[in-house]
Amino acid sequence: MSAVLALAVPLAGCDSAGDSGGATSAPSVTTPAPSPTPTVDPAAYRRALTTTLGPLDKALRAVDRAREGAALSKALGTAAGAADTAASSLETTETPEDAVSGNAALAASLRGLGQDLEDARADGGRCATSPRVELNAADGLQPVRDAGAALSELGYPVHLKLPRTEKPKHRRLGNGSFVKDSGRGGLGQLTIRNGTGSDAVISLTRGKRTVFTVYVRKESKTTVRRVKDGSYTVYFTSGTDWNASKKSFTRDCSFEKFDDKADFRTVEVSGGTQYTVLTFSLAKTIGGNATTSEVPADEFPS
Repeated sequence: MSAVLALAVPLAGCDSAGDSGGATSAPSVTTPAPSPTPTVDPAAYRRALTTTLGPLDKALRAVDRAREGAALSKALGTAAGAADTAASSLETTETPEDAVSGNAALAASLRGLGQDLEDARADGGRCATSPRVELNAADGLQPVRDAGAALSELGYPVHLKLPRTEKPKHRRLGNGSFVKDSGRGGLGQLTIRNGTGSDAVISLTRGKRTVFTVYVRKESKTTVRRVKDGSYTVYFTSGTDWNASKKSFTRDCSFEKFDDKADFRTVEVSGGTQYTVLTFSLAKTIGGNATTSEVPADEFPS
């Protein structure tokens, strides 16, 4: 009986590419972690705020001190430029994470402040509201206060002294008060009826000379006596808030004149003297025949 010895030899299977069909391990790849974003030093940002806002604070304090007129107009222009410069600087300033939104709000509010300061500048006209009254009505001051307070609460002090403002004034003279009186002495009489809703000032001129100017309150009348003989041009202006130094209203102004002259004559007649008595109405009346025309503010007599 013969025995057959079978030798088993394990064979490795190969694919068509010649690679082993067994499991293979992929090489491990390590991705470096991103470097943390460097944070802005809060102390550096505080110094940047001080440097950026310093010139603006100085310019705003100059507005606060300036007297109304050319000096105030110039100070407002300087401060408007300083506000725009500060806004541009803040927009490029490196900012701590907790101050990013506050810094952006402050920059935007300074843009608005700059526009309000420029808009408030006096235009030099006779009917110009005070720049401080204009600033009081503007929208640009409160956003600066709010943005500054928000940053200050986070530990980033904002030092800006915003200029003082004024509420609208309502200055008036008494009915029949003379603004100017330099040439009466005749017998004529002029009655002015102001049936409008605004105070008015009436001026009578001969040539380029203003003889007298009288204040008549709304819904009132006054009579000027002792008007000398002559032919007068009758001007009138109406509005709100009489500025005595400018001899003009500051709001809602109009400047007009009557198209016809006011002629005053005195004649001797049998048994006495006849003199002219005229009435001018500043409101349209039934049967009225006096027409008016607008005049430029700079042509209105002082």
